[in-house]
Amino acid sequence: MKILSIQSAVAFGHVGNSAAVFPLQRIGVEVLPVYTVNFSNHTGYGKWRGPLISPDDVSDVIRGVEERGVFPEIDVVLSGYQGSEGIGDVILDAVARVKAANPSAVYSCDPVMGNAKSGCFVAPAIPVLLRDRVVPAADIITPNQFELGYLTNTEPDTLESTLASADLARLTGPRTVLVTSVERPDRDPDTLEMLAVDDAGAWIVTTPRIPMKANGSGDVTAALFTAHYRASGDAADALARTTSSVWDLLQRTHESGQRELALVESQQAYAHPRMQFEVRQVR
Repeated sequence: MKILSIQSAVAFGHVGNSAAVFPLQRIGVEVLPVYTVNFSNHTGYGKWRGPLISPDDVSDVIRGVEERGVFPEIDVVLSGYQGSEGIGDVILDAVARVKAANPSAVYSCDPVMGNAKSGCFVAPAIPVLLRDRVVPAADIITPNQFELGYLTNTEPDTLESTLASADLARLTGPRTVLVTSVERPDRDPDTLEMLAVDDAGAWIVTTPRIPMKANGSGDVTAALFTAHYRASGDAADALARTTSSVWDLLQRTHESGQRELALVESQQAYAHPRMQFEVRQVR
């Protein structure tokens, strides 16, 4: 499998491509990383150095890859945080070009906008761009519950309303939705849930909540789910493998006491997931 991953990069820490590439490689995926920024560290530190990469330069890199004749071999285009409308245009153009060269290729979009606690943390134009242009072009999307609500103009909170919102999102274009955080009032507050929905059904998995915030964990989740799902076409299996790997990554990170993901130290969790959490079909 070959994945063209268009995301940010940092020298220190693990977000964007600096989070997604190694786990994908560890499960045997050939990754072609294209960077949209090249920062010293993620912006959560409040200070960072390095350049935003202009949409023209990002497009130039992608065209250079295309000129090597690689596009017919690309199975997936993967994107995460989109910092400007210009980058969105570049990604959509790359998706169209890859699919023209390989009609079986898919586009997986993590529509990063924000979360329920902090609200939107992207520029005001980005949620509209994602909702109106990017998500309709995607085959797979991996929003959290807050982002799913924005994309569908709904307020999902129960399992039923989250399923309904996922179905609305699927009507706009993507056939597969991974909801990376389902927070419903009737769940145990010491747990977290993820929900996967596709044409075959819907599945949910529950894990213990790990009391920490880890930048980049969503990037790892989107990457692993996309690769597993593309390989098997089985949403339940992809959900189980991804949940196992990411939970072990977060648990190891929490135990380390460090702020950044223990990405390299957790590599066995990607290559050999323990499959320790039950995935239940809910539809």
